[in-house]
Amino acid sequence: MEMLILLTYTAICVFIFKLFKIPLNKWSVPTAVLGGVVLVGAMVLAMNYNHPFTRKVRQVYVVTPIVPEVRARVLEVPVTPNTPVKKGDPLVILDDTRYQARVAQLEAQLADTSQLAQGNVASVAEARARVAQVTAKRDQAVRTLRRYEGALSAFSKQQVDTQRELVTAANADLQAARAALAKAETQLNGSVDGDDPAVAAIKAQLDEARFDLENTIIRAPVDGFVTQLAVRPGMMAVPLPLKPLANFVNSEKRRYVGAFRQQSLLRLQAGNEAEVTFTSLPGQVFTGKLVEVLPTIAEAQLSAGQQLVGGEAFRRMDNEALAIIELEPNDSVDALPMGVSAQAAVYSEHLHHVAIIRRILLRMMSWQHYLYVDH
Repeated sequence: MEMLILLTYTAICVFIFKLFKIPLNKWSVPTAVLGGVVLVGAMVLAMNYNHPFTRKVRQVYVVTPIVPEVRARVLEVPVTPNTPVKKGDPLVILDDTRYQARVAQLEAQLADTSQLAQGNVASVAEARARVAQVTAKRDQAVRTLRRYEGALSAFSKQQVDTQRELVTAANADLQAARAALAKAETQLNGSVDGDDPAVAAIKAQLDEARFDLENTIIRAPVDGFVTQLAVRPGMMAVPLPLKPLANFVNSEKRRYVGAFRQQSLLRLQAGNEAEVTFTSLPGQVFTGKLVEVLPTIAEAQLSAGQQLVGGEAFRRMDNEALAIIELEPNDSVDALPMGVSAQAAVYSEHLHHVAIIRRILLRMMSWQHYLYVDH
């Protein structure tokens, strides 16, 4: 582009020299040359600052490692590599024999424990009836004692003493019955969410066992596809150590990250127009917009650890800032493999008339992608 500008400027100078018949001498020629250098240099510098460009653009995507929740042998791999699947579709099926047996065992224990819990209800009812019965006997003994004491002349002292002992025994029986009732009620009222504690414990174990049983079928976490699938039936799937069975690529809106010079940060604003050209799509330029500039620069990251940060961390000071670019929908771009490289230019509102130079340069670079030699 710079050469095109220089040639255009040269043609204009020749035209002016011919039209106005300006003599070629040691003053006119250097003036024209120096004017061209200053003009072209000023235009290029203004373009670079106000309309940033980078060759370092790459599409980024997220990969979810598929790690089993349970330990079991792989029975079946129903998923086809590099084929889109929906959220919840089965990816890998594990042997569930052990986990089905565990669920059946806990279901039997739950049924047995539930019967015992129902026995606690009956025990409370029985204890309450016993209290009512003993209370009635105590009251009857008290009334008899009062009758004896009210007519001492009609009853002997021995009869009165005997009746008092009966009242004392009845009170003791009543206290014992009330204690038994309190114990039965404590066992019944110590429930968890309305269940007997033993029943609640079995239900918790059963929920965990059913969860493990469900996880013997590993499903797609979101929409996406599995790539580079190497797991086969007969392999052992283990949760620890963390060893993924497959890599699941999430189907998300395609975004591209470009690394720009730090001098361009004042001109990189969210919403600015952007153009991208792909190495794999020569001669084409795609439009989009700048979504955001990431608020961190990775090279300055400080992590907790034993090692202190020294001068080596600041030896490289030309770290680029990362910016996310989102393109308009395009079938040609969507057909490309994820992770392709590209080049991008961002156009700010400053000196917008100079952006035409950047646009032409970007298109010239796009056509240059046709030219390469492999040996």
